[in-house]
Amino acid sequence: MHLSLAEIRRLTNRLIHRRPAPVEYVLHWSHWRRKRQYQARLSHYKRRGHTPPETVHPSQQTPLQY
Repeated sequence: MHLSLAEIRRLTNRLIHRRPAPVEYVLHWSHWRRKRQYQARLSHYKRRGHTPPETVHPSQQTPLQY
């Protein structure tokens, strides 16, 4: 899953505006979240008997780096 505008806002808020967490933690959490969104999307289509559109699995995307 690509970064959505909401995810970019969440990352910005987490890294800059709130009490800063370690960058590695925030990026790991973001990757975990997108991976789970991808899995949920596939399950959504599978339950309804549809073929999901072609998307890139999060593990095949270039990881975010700071």
